Amino acid sequence: MKPYLEKVTVADDASWSMVRVPRNPTIPFEWHHHPEYELTLTSNSRGRRFIGDNVGSYDDGDLVLLGPNLPHTWSSSSKIDDDKPHLVMVIWFRPEWARGLIGLLTELRSVGAMLDRSARGLKFSPSAAERVRAKIEAIFDKPPADRLLDLMSTLLTLAEDSEAEPLTAPARSPASALAASGSRIDRVLDHLHAHYTEDLRIDQLARIAALSPSGLHRMFTRQTRLTLIEYVTRLRIGEACARLADEDRPIAHIAEMVGYRSLANFGRQFKALKGLTPREYRNRFAA
Repeated sequence: MKPYLEKVTVADDASWSMVRVPRNPTIPFEWHHHPEYELTLTSNSRGRRFIGDNVGSYDDGDLVLLGPNLPHTWSSSSKIDDDKPHLVMVIWFRPEWARGLIGLLTELRSVGAMLDRSARGLKFSPSAAERVRAKIEAIFDKPPADRLLDLMSTLLTLAEDSEAEPLTAPARSPASALAASGSRIDRVLDHLHAHYTEDLRIDQLARIAALSPSGLHRMFTRQTRLTLIEYVTRLRIGEACARLADEDRPIAHIAEMVGYRSLANFGRQFKALKGLTPREYRNRFAA
């Protein structure tokens, strides 16, 4: 099931949008995307969060920032307090709105870096989410000018969260900021993104980086916070997720297309990374 395009509207007295939606009895699975950034706080709810190729569990107070056109949905499994509804609080703002403010206000430079990272989705740490939770919950009942100030304050606080985690697999092509420099890590990433479905040799990658194999491993882990094997696995499983959601090919064919010669190994690695089997993941997108 392909994600549908959601139309986000803006009120006459504001330059960005927000909505507070109680859901009862559940938050339904509604796979969608839109050109706006989205900051979502969930309350009194736990379940599964689907963002791009990522499947993760969420609980009360989960706070996530999504970049433009990143497909997503939440699907609840239970409430914290059965007597109250699931509550979803969403803030949307357009890229041109954000670029305009960041270009005008040097103080928002850290927010710009955070928005760049949100292209893969960002899950904020529990401590950062707790610091801004009361402000987000209260923002819906304030006048427009106060809302704007609170949104700026919230974004600045979240931009300081060094423990915010990217959710989706790395992009299929390296980010332009990395690719432009031509450094050792960039050359390795270029090669990985072009050939991750093939058999990769450490000695070949080390030659591309002009390093020893051990030096390559150290550099790669330091720069990406993942081992080479973990990085390639995320690329392959991310590609598989996209194909499972959009194509009807047999799972065995998809496994081979993304670089797995063993269907059993593909199944094990898929479930370890996504928490679902490939078939369970595909069934979530069944029309």
